[in-house]
Amino acid sequence: MNLYDFTVKAQDGSDVALSDFKDKVVLVVNTATGCGFTPQYEELQDMYDELKDKGFEILDFPCNQFAGQAPGSDDEIHSFCSGRYGITFPQYSKVDVNGENAIPLFRWLTENTKFEGFNGPAKLMLAPIVKKMDSDYKNNGNVKWNFTKFVIDKNGEIAGRFEPTADCKDVKAKVESLL
Repeated sequence: MNLYDFTVKAQDGSDVALSDFKDKVVLVVNTATGCGFTPQYEELQDMYDELKDKGFEILDFPCNQFAGQAPGSDDEIHSFCSGRYGITFPQYSKVDVNGENAIPLFRWLTENTKFEGFNGPAKLMLAPIVKKMDSDYKNNGNVKWNFTKFVIDKNGEIAGRFEPTADCKDVKAKVESLL
């Protein structure tokens, strides 16, 4: 399997075949509007503006599974993101990324990657919260929090995983190495 085997729901509920992204480098990210990491939207938009004409796409999946930080409808989330952060990359319908209701795309992503660890100052705050939710969090591929990023190469294969505490400069460097 690879990215191109999946279909996801657009904000309007229509189906989007991810095979539409063949020959592009894709960043898949689960997001939230009320999270301490929400300002990463600004860095993601900057990366998108700089690299979209070189074959780069961002697939943004709002998720309310982490402390209820993505409340609201798909339209409300999109209005917030486009109004506050000027988001122009595609946002998809709100999803679950873990558990029995996780969409198949995120099941594939989490089954084929491992947790990369938290770093920086946020590690001290985030690790205890995540441990309460999943005592074995260090040993499974589940998404741990909002703004976990998966980089997919031009062949639809997973090329990297970045936890929310990872520096967006590192994510950008990985993307650029694949373009």
